[in-house]
Amino acid sequence: MNLFNETIPHVIEEAGWLAPVLFIIIHLLRPFLFLPVIVVCIAGGYLFGFIYGSVYSIIGMTLMSFCFYKLIVIFPSFRARISKLKEQLFKERVLTLGQVMILRIMPFIHFHLLSLYLMEMTANFKDYMRYSIIGVILPSIVYTAFGQAITEMPVYVSLLILTAMIMLFTYLGKKATIAYKWRRFFPEKSTSE
Repeated sequence: MNLFNETIPHVIEEAGWLAPVLFIIIHLLRPFLFLPVIVVCIAGGYLFGFIYGSVYSIIGMTLMSFCFYKLIVIFPSFRARISKLKEQLFKERVLTLGQVMILRIMPFIHFHLLSLYLMEMTANFKDYMRYSIIGVILPSIVYTAFGQAITEMPVYVSLLILTAMIMLFTYLGKKATIAYKWRRFFPEKSTSE
């Protein structure tokens, strides 16, 4: 195992500029290889360290969001399949932007499903990409920095973190529902009247 741990940094050094490019390409190929986002980000932290691993993961996940948007536009059948998955998982539930950002951190939620939500929430490609970039920063940093630590935590700590995320998710959903109901029954008066 020691030989393996010493060999990897040597291979990365020998690869030079090609290593980060290959890592970003792995992010783009990740859905086809059935690799979870967390696995690729943990590998980035292990191979490149916290700072470079986070930066490369942010770039890779942003490019993946860009490619997803273009694929959805080009292939409507792909959008239909993701929409069907959305209906199965979330039924008629409407998510807020804050909830989508929190769900990006959770490793068991489908990355492209959340990208579809972002597409539906935003008015144009520019807004979609802005929210996509914001949405991948925190997961990239968390998975890269703490991914290995999270997998080695005791079960009770993992459950505590999961419970806190679920509570925050629920709170943000109720907050949006209250705001929606208030605006529906008491519309804001325009200033021109």
